[in-house]
Amino acid sequence: MTAHDAQPEPARCPFTGQAAPTETITRRHVPPQGDLAQPVETYARARDLLKSEQAQQAGFLADMVSRVPGSQHPPVLYLEGEEHTEMRRATAKYFTPTQVNTYQPDIARLADELIGKLARRGEAKLDDLSLELAVRVAAGVVGLTNSRLPGMDRRIERFIPSGVDAEPGVKLEGASPLENARQAANMALFYALDVKPAIEARRKAPQDDLISYLLSRGYNDQDILTECVTYGTAGMITTREFISVAAWHLLKNPELRAAYVHGTEKERHAVLHEILRLEPVVGTLYRRAAQEMTVGGEVIPQGSVFALDIGQANLDPAVMGEGAEQLCPMRELPRGVQAQGLSFGDGHHRCPGAFLAIKETDVFLRRLLIWNDLHVVSEPRVTYNEVIKGYELRGFRVRLGGARA
Repeated sequence: MTAHDAQPEPARCPFTGQAAPTETITRRHVPPQGDLAQPVETYARARDLLKSEQAQQAGFLADMVSRVPGSQHPPVLYLEGEEHTEMRRATAKYFTPTQVNTYQPDIARLADELIGKLARRGEAKLDDLSLELAVRVAAGVVGLTNSRLPGMDRRIERFIPSGVDAEPGVKLEGASPLENARQAANMALFYALDVKPAIEARRKAPQDDLISYLLSRGYNDQDILTECVTYGTAGMITTREFISVAAWHLLKNPELRAAYVHGTEKERHAVLHEILRLEPVVGTLYRRAAQEMTVGGEVIPQGSVFALDIGQANLDPAVMGEGAEQLCPMRELPRGVQAQGLSFGDGHHRCPGAFLAIKETDVFLRRLLIWNDLHVVSEPRVTYNEVIKGYELRGFRVRLGGARA
């Protein structure tokens, strides 16, 4: 064969040294888009819609939550305009990088506690450990720290209906009377055991947390319950899934695991951001045109609804470059493009807990993965949650110590 016939060497990731595309673990489980919203699959168009002040939050049961009986203030996730800007500005202090760094000692102690539990048992479900971590870390920020009984993580998990389609415009099918009663009971239990005790404690002695701030603004109990439910779904549950999927990638790739465990914090965060780019927990974000608007030179009629395919947008080679489907941390990106792509959203509704999610994931996984005798017993089954429009990983059993199962 002549030099003329030689095939070019495939591009290799400078960080991992790998040339082959990375298997996206969850992407094949994403169902087809519904036909009620216009699909958006390119990075630039998705980002423009996320950044537009005229494109309002839709999906994620926004229509349902805005009509909760007794609620006077919609959760910040669904606010728009000046009220949203004011709330985001006031609550941003809980999620800044500087503030998140102050949480690190508590996160580390909790991570050590959970890994100690795994070591004593010898075997556990990683998705259970990640749920407890995500809920307890976020609970400290929100102020849910006065529960009358343990098990708040399970109570939060129970009131999230995975089968309800949150696409805007989808007619919510009526659940059976038994299911409605079960959901009402789950919500009532969460309120009675977790939310109400926290409210009562902070009425007596306000603290530096979200519930205390909401009380200072005159929020009633129903408002605060709704806000806590929103943080439970949009923050705690999504972080749980990311911890699990990041651990799965690192355990499947020994070289990447070694580079992660022994890397600097900057390098470790780059690995996590790249995994999140490939595996966005919330795979579809929805936006509705509140008025006639222009995006990228196109005039969009009022009321138009868009389904932003975050997984596909994050693979856009025009932005992510050659080998966009490859797991390559610290890839060169255009100015203004985040390492995780649009996985935390963008614009005025960008996820406020982004720094916290990465920090707690890093603190936990570095402590866990440094154990050489940590093995996968059974890989998780992947399902899809229609409320968050993202994957769920369940039954991810790991073993610490002893022979590989």
